[in-house]
Amino acid sequence: MNIETALKEAMAIEGALGAALVDYESGMTLGMIGGGRDLDLEVASAGNTEVVRAKARTLEALGIKEGIEDILITLDRQYHLIRLLSRGGSQLFFYLALDRSRANLALARHNLRRIERDVAL
Repeated sequence: MNIETALKEAMAIEGALGAALVDYESGMTLGMIGGGRDLDLEVASAGNTEVVRAKARTLEALGIKEGIEDILITLDRQYHLIRLLSRGGSQLFFYLALDRSRANLALARHNLRRIERDVAL
């Protein structure tokens, strides 16, 4: 599936507030959907780029050779899920913001994993 379709499928996940596909090497957003006044996806994408970079540096400093599957940030009313793409050499991640009162975190992670696996770049 293409990026636009992948983002639409991410927004179909119960409780989704916004989704983006981001290149964390450059910080450039390749696509986004949703968001709004209370969720600026441009700011969130750029900020989460720094989160991914920091975690990657930490793993390297610790000598951990495992890849990052996803990163979860839990807020009072939201989940922010960062899912790295498992393509050779790609430095991309899906970002998905969810309303905690409506989302099923396990199901959201499962669906985002499926979308990540099926997206064609």
